[in-house]
Amino acid sequence: MAYYPKSKSDKWGTPPEIYDRLNEEFNFNYDPCPIDWDISTHKDGLSIPWGERTFCNPPYSNVAKWIEKAHDEWLQGKTVVLLINAVTDTVAFHKFINGKAEVRFVKGRISFINPEQPDKRTPNVKPSIIVIFKP
Repeated sequence: MAYYPKSKSDKWGTPPEIYDRLNEEFNFNYDPCPIDWDISTHKDGLSIPWGERTFCNPPYSNVAKWIEKAHDEWLQGKTVVLLINAVTDTVAFHKFINGKAEVRFVKGRISFINPEQPDKRTPNVKPSIIVIFKP
């Protein structure tokens, strides 16, 4: 069994080459989890309405709540694109994603941007998927 160290942070920036390609396709107008999120300047993205076209690379420490929120926003007629780990055996995946959203598997491991060292990228220890909820 492999050991995967747990990250000390939930702040991992989406590489521009991934975000830009998705933004070109969906023209995002909201991100409930910006990399510069700070409790003093941003509201909790789980407690407020999202934009009509939202991109979300959520904190992976509690991703199920973000998946459910994305699903709920989709039920209101919004487009939501999630970048999450490809963990397809969870209750959240089967209850809110499977059969409801488009799932794009990412080839290889994404190297996320460390906001404390923007020139340094850290590869994810798990594969990723892009989940697309479209009205």
